[in-house]
Amino acid sequence: MLGIAGIICVFVMVFGGYLLAGGKMGIILKSLPYEMTMIGGAAVGAFLLSNGAAEVKHTLKDVGKVFKGPKWKPDDYRDLLCLLFELIRLGRQNPVALEEHIEDPDSSDIFSNYPKLLTDREAIAMISDTLRAMSMNYDDPHQVEEVLSKRIEENQHHAGHSSHALQSVADALPALGIVAAVLGVIKTMGSIDQPPEVLGKLIGGALVGTFLGVFLAYGIVGPFAVRLKSISEQDGHFYALIQEVLVANLHNHATNICIEVGRQNTPTHMRPTYAELEEALKARKAA
Repeated sequence: MLGIAGIICVFVMVFGGYLLAGGKMGIILKSLPYEMTMIGGAAVGAFLLSNGAAEVKHTLKDVGKVFKGPKWKPDDYRDLLCLLFELIRLGRQNPVALEEHIEDPDSSDIFSNYPKLLTDREAIAMISDTLRAMSMNYDDPHQVEEVLSKRIEENQHHAGHSSHALQSVADALPALGIVAAVLGVIKTMGSIDQPPEVLGKLIGGALVGTFLGVFLAYGIVGPFAVRLKSISEQDGHFYALIQEVLVANLHNHATNICIEVGRQNTPTHMRPTYAELEEALKARKAA
C-alpha cells in the first residue's frame, strides 16, 4: 500500500503543483505519446540489451516486491527458529533419524509443519546441506561459517541484481530525455519560419522530453531500485539467521542457547519476544 501511495503522491504533487502554478496540460498530453515512445522505448531496449533473459524475468518478477514488501514476516522468523530447534534437538538425540528429514524434506513431518519455509528451496537447502555435512564430521565451526557466508553472499548478489538493473535504467533516463528533447529541437528548427505561437508549442513539446526523462528517473524507476535493494537486504537477514544458529550448534551450545543466539540476531522489527518464542516452542514440543 505504501508503494501505491508513494506513486500517487509523486504524480499529484508534481502535476498538481504545475496546474496550481497556472500550467496547462495540453502541450504535455499532446507530446506525451511521442516522447514516451522515444524515451520509454529506448530505456526498455537498453534494459534488454544489458541483461539476459533470466535477468529480465527475475527483475520483472521482483518489481511486485515494491508493493508486497519483504517476503519474510515476523511469524516466519519465529517459525524458522522453531524448525531449527526441532532439527537440532533431533540431531543430538538421534542423528540417524535426522538423516531421514534432511534427505527428503518434502516428505518430512517436521518440515511439513512449516509450509511457507518449505517453499523456499534455498533456505531448506542451506539447513539440509549444513546438517548433512555435520553428520559427515565436517564440523569445524569456522570453516562451516565461512562456507555459509560465501553462500549467503552469492545469494545476496543474485537477489540484488534487480535493483542494480533498475538503477542503471534510472541513470540512463535523464540522458534519454535529453536525446528526445534534442530531436524536438531539430524538429523545431525545421519550422523556424513559423509564427511564435507555433514555435512556442514546438519548443514546449521538446522540453517535455527532458521533463519526462528526469521525472521517470527520480520519481519512479530510481525509487523502485532503492526499494528493491532494501527488500533484498531485509530478506537476506533470514538466511543469516540460519547461519548463526547452525554455527552456534557446532560450538556445542545447548539447543535453547543456539535458538536464543538466532533470536538475538533477528532484525528488531522482526524479532519475536522471548515469551512468544517460548510459547511457540512449547506448542511444538507438545505436538
